[in-house]
Amino acid sequence: MTHVPTGVPPAVPATKVADFGAPLLLSEEHHLCPGCGHPVAWRLLCEVMTELNLADRAVGVIGHGCYTQAAVLTDLEWLQCLHGRAPAVATGVKRVHPDVAVFTLQGDGDMASEGLHELLHAAGRAEPITCIMLNNGVFGDTGGQMTATTVVGQRTKTSLEGRDPASHGFPIPVADLVRTLPGTAYVARGAVNNAGSVAQTKKFLRRAFELQMEGAGFTFVEILTMCPTGWFIPTAEGPGYLTSVFEETFPVGLIEPGARR
Repeated sequence: MTHVPTGVPPAVPATKVADFGAPLLLSEEHHLCPGCGHPVAWRLLCEVMTELNLADRAVGVIGHGCYTQAAVLTDLEWLQCLHGRAPAVATGVKRVHPDVAVFTLQGDGDMASEGLHELLHAAGRAEPITCIMLNNGVFGDTGGQMTATTVVGQRTKTSLEGRDPASHGFPIPVADLVRTLPGTAYVARGAVNNAGSVAQTKKFLRRAFELQMEGAGFTFVEILTMCPTGWFIPTAEGPGYLTSVFEETFPVGLIEPGARR
C-alpha cells in the first residue's frame, strides 16, 4: 500500500491543451494556410461571446475573404453581404433588433479597400454596433494583392518590390480615422502574434461588446493577423514579422483620443 503524506493532495491527471476548446467553435480545424492568424481571432470572438452570455443574441455580418470560413466554423448567427457593405447591413440589423449584439467581421481588403466609406459613415452616425477588422495587409482570398493597409516596403503579388509610397501611396490607418469621429465610443488595435497580445486583444473585444450593449455608440477593434503566405516568408517567421514590420506602422493598444472607457 502506497503511503500518501498528510496534507498532500492527490495527483491530478494531465489534461491536454486541446481539451480546452472554445464552446462556440464547431471545429478546431480549418482550411487556411499554415501560420494564418485569423483562426486565433475567431477563437477570441467565441470566448468573448460565451463569457458575456451573448451567443444566443448575437448576429455577425461577414464580408468576403479568407476569414469568411468563420461563418461555418463557429456556432453563431451570420449574414454575408457584398464586399465592404457589412457596416451598412449591420446597421439595419441593429435598428430592427436593438437588443441584439451586432458586429461585423471583415478583412482589411474588404473593409479598408472596398468599404471604408461604409465604416466611417456608421461611426459618424454613432451606430451601436461593433466592427472588427482582421488586418494582414493582403487580399489573401483573391491571390495576395496589395490593400489599403499594406505597409511601406511590404511585398504582395501586386507590389513585388515592396509598397512604394511614390507609386502606391501610404497605408491608411483605419483605427486612427475612426477614433476622430464624435460617434465613436471605443477604438483599439490588438494582435495575435504572441500570448500577451492575444490576451490583450481579448480584453479589447470584450470591452467593445460591453459598451455596445450599454448603448455607448460605435465600437471598433482592429486585429493584426499573420499571413506568411501573402508576406512571402516562412510560416514560423510570421509572428516576428508582424511585430517588427506591422506594429511599426500600426501600434497596438487603446487608441486615444476618442476612446471612452
